[in-house]
Amino acid sequence: MVPRKNAGRASPFLLILLSFGFFLGTYNLLILVMHKASKSATGELTDPIISRPGDLAGGGAPKFHVALTATDAPYSKWQCRVMYYWYKKMKDEPGSDMGGFTRVLHSGSPDNLMDEIPTVVTDPLPEGLDRGYIVLNRPWAFVQWLEKATIDEDYILMAEPDHVFVNPLPNLAHGDHPAAFPFFYIKPSDHEKIIRKYYPEEKGPVTNVDPIGNSPVIIKKSILEKIAPTWMNVSLRMKDDPETDKAFGWVLEMYGYAVASALHGVRHILRKDFMLQPPWDLDIGKKFIIHYTYGCDYNMKGELTYGKIGEWRFDKRSHLRGPPPKNISLPPPGVPESVIRLVMAVNEASANLPNWETP
Repeated sequence: MVPRKNAGRASPFLLILLSFGFFLGTYNLLILVMHKASKSATGELTDPIISRPGDLAGGGAPKFHVALTATDAPYSKWQCRVMYYWYKKMKDEPGSDMGGFTRVLHSGSPDNLMDEIPTVVTDPLPEGLDRGYIVLNRPWAFVQWLEKATIDEDYILMAEPDHVFVNPLPNLAHGDHPAAFPFFYIKPSDHEKIIRKYYPEEKGPVTNVDPIGNSPVIIKKSILEKIAPTWMNVSLRMKDDPETDKAFGWVLEMYGYAVASALHGVRHILRKDFMLQPPWDLDIGKKFIIHYTYGCDYNMKGELTYGKIGEWRFDKRSHLRGPPPKNISLPPPGVPESVIRLVMAVNEASANLPNWETP
């Protein structure tokens, strides 16, 4: 996912990409273990669900613009194509408040998806500033996009390539209160000493920092315009601080958004139904987005194999250099609905998108 600068640097790019994939695989394994422990200890997430006001339920609220941050790496591109395919299928369904769509491409130059997906190109951070942590380009991309783009909608959904819409998504925000998904591993109160480096005591208790990242979030455009520069600066400061960098690791930029929001006095409506994450979340139900960040590994009895490559598997990191094949085999009997639906969604997109095999 590191931006390509020219064809002459293909080999270093490949090495970096493969290293990135290995790092993500390790991260994925750690998160699997953490999630299993969390579920075993508590049964459910303890973050509150604040229901959507009844008079706005089922669509009819203000439209929101879908903003998808991405790079020009093959790994990012095939996921963007799947994501945009399902956006188009769900956009005009009853109950949807989706408006326009923009892929915010922070690689600095156009790519071969410009005609397929509405795209605005932004610059990556200056070389070396991200210190190898490429997602720091995300807040910087939003700062640039918000400055240069004409956005008709008053609200924005910040989304990622590995999101698949499985139900029409209404505007879950309410007025000036954004809506966000609570992540079990974002725990500001467990890191109070570190959080206080960026969120001083005079601002209020650490519990003002929501347990969220920037995605998925539906937020008023005018509020995001204020938060985005702070989000970028806080994230860069966090990366520059060894203690913070070590404590937050790959989710540092998520903490950056949470802290930046709190600094602006913004609290989010926490919606556990915003998203589901196979293989841990089993049923689709009335949830809106599949986030396929975790590998799905099963034996042929349909049993999940924690952190171990299964006899049947689907893991996006198996496809760093190009898209997965068409018509992926469905998982064995006993595998939860969420995993089946994910594979079917990828299969449907790959069957209907032209030149699927092209990186």
